[in-house]
Amino acid sequence: MIAFSWLWIPITIFAAFVQNIRSAAQKHLTSQLNTISVTMVRFLFGLPFGLLYLWFLNSRRTEPFPGISWEFIALTATAGTSQIIATALLVYLFSLRNFAVGTAYARTEAFLTAIIGALFFGEAVVIYGWGAILISVAGVILITTARTGIGGGQLLSLLFDKSAWIGIICGLFFAVASLTMRKATLILGMEDFLFRAALTMIFMLSMQTAAMCAYVLVTNASQYHIVWRNRKVCLLVGITSVMGTIGWATAFTLEQAAYVKSLAQVEFVFTLTASYWFFKERSTPKELCGIALVVLGIILLVLFG
Repeated sequence: MIAFSWLWIPITIFAAFVQNIRSAAQKHLTSQLNTISVTMVRFLFGLPFGLLYLWFLNSRRTEPFPGISWEFIALTATAGTSQIIATALLVYLFSLRNFAVGTAYARTEAFLTAIIGALFFGEAVVIYGWGAILISVAGVILITTARTGIGGGQLLSLLFDKSAWIGIICGLFFAVASLTMRKATLILGMEDFLFRAALTMIFMLSMQTAAMCAYVLVTNASQYHIVWRNRKVCLLVGITSVMGTIGWATAFTLEQAAYVKSLAQVEFVFTLTASYWFFKERSTPKELCGIALVVLGIILLVLFG
């Protein structure tokens, strides 16, 4: 495992990149589907590609199939449920007037992952790691406020706004999902980290798809017709979602969840770079300062975390 320990860095960057695409596609679907249905699309359209990936890995394995314990099932169920709640809250934020406030607070996910991991999962973070995480989170919040025109003082004054608390709870559930997903991959006890990450992902995706599809069928079956009309966008959401989940699960087998989620803040650098190259939008000095903080936090994390 030591020989592959550095792989978590490019894998995390890849996961953050495809997640950025998925989020944009999901935001597009919110004009056609309700929050729960947009959340369902992520799992329903992602599951077939996840199964195909697992089959590909399994066809090339020589190790015996691992034993599936009740602890593994409980952890994947917890991770899957937490991810559903977090995704639904994130999608719901798109519909709120203070969407920017909520998403700014949701960006504390990396910090929340570090705290919960240290308190309940035995994942101690070294002092340099804490510094790197705080710097990168500060950079992301600075970028968010710069792009929305919200000042730092205003952001604090809106702490008790509904959007802010939804954002914080969203980040909290994403943190729980990351930590329980990592623990599930580790208890499989296999050398093949790609396969155990894929197996964890499939258990999660299967439970999520069954639960969400059944709920939408019972509560609002007409949403399936709208999903079919928007199947091309839904397919994009599904593909990028499963690619991102594969990336996260694999990275979690190699490194602590707090470090993975902190490095994932590079997603915002991708967003601003795309805005510059494709839409000719120039970054403000505040945004550039935010990018510098994110990059500094990532460098510290990689070198000293």
